[in-house]
Amino acid sequence: QLEESGGKLVQAGGSLRLSCAATGFSFDDYNVGWFRQGSRELVCIGRPSAGSTYCADSVKGRFTISRDTAKNTVYLQMNMLKPEDTAVYYCTAGPLYSDHARDYHYWGRGTQVTVSS
Repeated sequence: QLEESGGKLVQAGGSLRLSCAATGFSFDDYNVGWFRQGSRELVCIGRPSAGSTYCADSVKGRFTISRDTAKNTVYLQMNMLKPEDTAVYYCTAGPLYSDHARDYHYWGRGTQVTVSS
């Protein structure tokens, strides 16, 4: 089970950190994906055990994934936010290091991020 938190209203240019806590499994054994909005647009994917991250061009250089092993929690750090980043953000986990939403088995309920201009 995954639970996201941290979404809120923020001004353009600001920063936000989303959290994703896992219960029932360890992020050591899974890859993590952050997707947004109804189309399940890729944001970033990460391999927590290796510390590797890949992000879509639209957010590259602004967003990154990190983790807290002790808390079994991963984070999406979002900097230099833009109004077009406004979306519901979903945390996912799955066995494949993939940029396809269909490859992720565990999904959170999503958290709303709104960026005002």
